[in-house]
Amino acid sequence: MTRQEIEHQLVNLSLADKAEIIQSLTKNLSTGGRGITKTPGVCGGEACIAGTRIAIWLLVEARQLGIHEAQLLQDYPYITAADLVNAWAYADAYPEEIAAAIRANNEVVA
Repeated sequence: MTRQEIEHQLVNLSLADKAEIIQSLTKNLSTGGRGITKTPGVCGGEACIAGTRIAIWLLVEARQLGIHEAQLLQDYPYITAADLVNAWAYADAYPEEIAAAIRANNEVVA
């Protein structure tokens, strides 16, 4: 089955079914990821990809600026697609935290 065929079938599903599929895919993709950590004294205690100093807000801001996942994986070769799935899930769960971190970083830069 092609991606287009799958997308066509997904359109006809209920929101509940779509949510279950997303959860299943996220779980499936996340098994290789390291997760998200917040460590005092590391990157100001911001949420990061575990075992790295790559802040979740940095990845989210990059995506907002139009940088695609493939480019992020090329720019940060020590993270995986599963790490990005975890990052996006964290950002979706804590949007205010991520937005505040992006604002704070932009204020420091400005």
